[in-house]
Amino acid sequence: MITGNYPNLRLRRSRKNDWSRRLVQENSLSSSDFILPIFLIDGKNIKQSIKTMPDVYRYTIDKLGIIVDRAIKSKIPMVALFPYTNKTKKNEIGSEALNEDNLVCKAIRYIKKRYKNEIGIMCDVALDPYTSHGHDGLIKSGYVLNDETIEVLINQSLLQAEIGCDILAPSDMMDGRIGKIRKALDKEGHEMVQLLSYAVKYASSFYGPFRDAVGSKGLLKGDKKNYQMDFRNSNEAIREVALDIKEGADMVMVKPGMPYLDIIKTVKDNFKIPVLAYQVSGEYSLLSNSIKKGLIDKNSVLESLIAFKRAGANAIVSYYADRIEDLIK
Repeated sequence: MITGNYPNLRLRRSRKNDWSRRLVQENSLSSSDFILPIFLIDGKNIKQSIKTMPDVYRYTIDKLGIIVDRAIKSKIPMVALFPYTNKTKKNEIGSEALNEDNLVCKAIRYIKKRYKNEIGIMCDVALDPYTSHGHDGLIKSGYVLNDETIEVLINQSLLQAEIGCDILAPSDMMDGRIGKIRKALDKEGHEMVQLLSYAVKYASSFYGPFRDAVGSKGLLKGDKKNYQMDFRNSNEAIREVALDIKEGADMVMVKPGMPYLDIIKTVKDNFKIPVLAYQVSGEYSLLSNSIKKGLIDKNSVLESLIAFKRAGANAIVSYYADRIEDLIK
């Protein structure tokens, strides 16, 4: 029988009521914490479901208003554009990336004309949606070339900036590309265009549904391990981020998200720079399919997103972004 005042401190006191739990909660979510990815497709009047990503769609340019209106209504700060490039437009050098009338460029024009600066636009800087081999750069003898790829990425960045992209997000993992792109942007009068570097992008098995969404599934020859990070490494992430900050990155991304919460925390603790997490397609589809099958309940989504904030992420790229208000409620 326990008597007296034992224990003196009862941590459960603050957990007894909902109001007290809310009073002392350490992390919270709002729509301002999110970036909504949008997949684009050629054609007219199409909203196309993506088989591997439940409740996520590809939109033709004339249908973009559906999803952008929803994002603005939910007070989401930014959308991220990703194209489903027709195979007939893909080639070894990804030349469609430099076409001023490609899907991404058309979408930037549409959003800027219709919405002005009501919402920010983030554009991927990489060649994998445009190459016939599915890699993020130019290839020679099976190896992705670094410096030659950067020259193409510079031109892709300048094109997107000229049309009106607010945040360029190089996701290619080529060494030195942030410094080269920053220098080129400043030289051409785009010094206010921000750079979000995918500084810590792992060669991961969680990207499968995304490759389906952008039309590169089945095209990839080999793997991306000679330029994306080894998932066994964490100290290397610090070196990658340090280099990109020195070269001019305004923000950095850690991708994937949930299996790399320790990396998010390490980066934030070491650099105090805005850190973004990408809850990638594989994470999203695992959660969504498990919820649909009744294996877990929908609160698991909120739990996974809070984990990013707890680790130190300033914002989250998530396919749940346009439904976040309902999830929070």
